[in-house]
Amino acid sequence: MTTPIFAANWKMHLGPSGARRFIRTFLDTVPQSRDRECWFFPSAVALEAVAHEARDRADITVGAQNVHWEAKGAFTGELSVPMAREAGARAALVGHSERRHVFGETDEDTGRKVRVLLDAGLVPMLCVGETIEQREAGETLAVVARQLAVLDGLPPARVAAVVVAYEPVWAIGTGRTATPQDAAQVHAAIRASMAGRGVDAAVVRILYGGSVKPENIRALMAEPEIDGVLVGGASLHAEAWSGMVQVHVD
Repeated sequence: MTTPIFAANWKMHLGPSGARRFIRTFLDTVPQSRDRECWFFPSAVALEAVAHEARDRADITVGAQNVHWEAKGAFTGELSVPMAREAGARAALVGHSERRHVFGETDEDTGRKVRVLLDAGLVPMLCVGETIEQREAGETLAVVARQLAVLDGLPPARVAAVVVAYEPVWAIGTGRTATPQDAAQVHAAIRASMAGRGVDAAVVRILYGGSVKPENIRALMAEPEIDGVLVGGASLHAEAWSGMVQVHVD
């Protein structure tokens, strides 16, 4: 059984002072655990603050919300992998739907980021998922397969280091959530795709994201195919998030 991941994507919320207060409250509320991991993806300006506050907790991983594939250069507003790592990041989100659909990032961009993160020893959390139009057209599995194709050509050991997050675009921030059974079906397809790349399917960790909240997290985590959750809005409230990460996991 893989260790479940409870990941918080704070998006464009919480600057350094707010992030410090949040993490201090979290540390006071949630004891260190050996049977689960908690990952935080704060804003770039709060990354170092969160990493510093959580430095003594082995069950906490801090990551960047986005990185650029170049190590340095004239890329105003971007964050390089070496910079993120120096600030304390040990992981990074890649291919989040907001990066794809709001900022126009391509599968090629995503693939470049996956590779530079792996080269640097950071864990890519690769986000995949379909729009409502694609779902209604029956294209969900084809879309997810195309997005996973950025892993083509990587040796199995490197593919195994990638965490995948299935986030149906139509469920992110909308209040709509895929049923646990629907999510499990897509997760099973992702697991099969990873196994087809030579990876032991039992070690692959696949998270679900999309309007995850205290009311539905138990049902989602009860599905054997779901290895954790990637949470947006509900992770911004320290008390609610503290309760979510301590939900019982079979």
